[in-house]
Amino acid sequence: MKRPDPRQFLHARREALRAWFVRGPWTLGVFEFVSFGIKQAWACLFGGLMLALLLGTFLLYPADWPLPRYDFLTLAALGIQVTLIATRLETWEEAKVIAVFHVVGTVMEIFKTQAGSWIYPEPSFLRIADVPLFSGFMYAAVGSYLARVWRIFEFRFDRFPSLWLQLCLAAAVYINFFAHHYTVDIRNILFLATLLIYGRCVVWFRPDRAHRPMPLVIGFLLVALFIWFAENIGTFARAWSYPGQEVSWHMVSLAKLGSWYLLMIISFVLVAAVQYRRDRKQSESAAP
Repeated sequence: MKRPDPRQFLHARREALRAWFVRGPWTLGVFEFVSFGIKQAWACLFGGLMLALLLGTFLLYPADWPLPRYDFLTLAALGIQVTLIATRLETWEEAKVIAVFHVVGTVMEIFKTQAGSWIYPEPSFLRIADVPLFSGFMYAAVGSYLARVWRIFEFRFDRFPSLWLQLCLAAAVYINFFAHHYTVDIRNILFLATLLIYGRCVVWFRPDRAHRPMPLVIGFLLVALFIWFAENIGTFARAWSYPGQEVSWHMVSLAKLGSWYLLMIISFVLVAAVQYRRDRKQSESAAP
């Protein structure tokens, strides 16, 4: 017997609510705005649960428990991932993107902590060098969001850049995260490159029944801004600390917004590569 798809159930409930609420252009606008917010929250499911865990354990986790807080976060994050796949709230294709981004993020975490960019102040058993394994899930949350938002909003693009060009840009961004400690930081050149490559691209997303346009670069900025907000929550919860935050917490510098913007490029290109492969398979299967 085929298991019911929870996404189909939620879609049916949404359509029933729409039929009851929408009576004209004003109510349609309100419904579309609320639908946009709910879909965004649904796309953020993994990241939202991780933030709730960071805050909850910071406030409530017993300090004398034999299992360190960081290790509890690692096991809880793994449990969330398994549950999302088991309940079909996340596809295997999305899980692959998340796994790749987990590895990419963990490698960068190991290097950055060795370089003194930030620290993890609490002990843990499940770690590589000075990096607890739950940290990779924080990067995976970004990949999860982008993969899910792509599917939930049914993205379409005008003037989409060449995938190979995007892969080259993503590689340059990732290399610069390491290389700028030893050579010249080229992030300003990378910012300009993102404008040249994505500046003409428009993403069409579907909050309700109709698709709405947005410049893709604006979308990157908005996502980076919300990740910066989430990073402030994470540092407040002592999940990690930047230099100067060891004694008393203060907000993360706005300069980190640029780092998250560039990180958007890496995660977006990974998702785009998976989506390209999926679309090509569908085209081949549909061909006579």
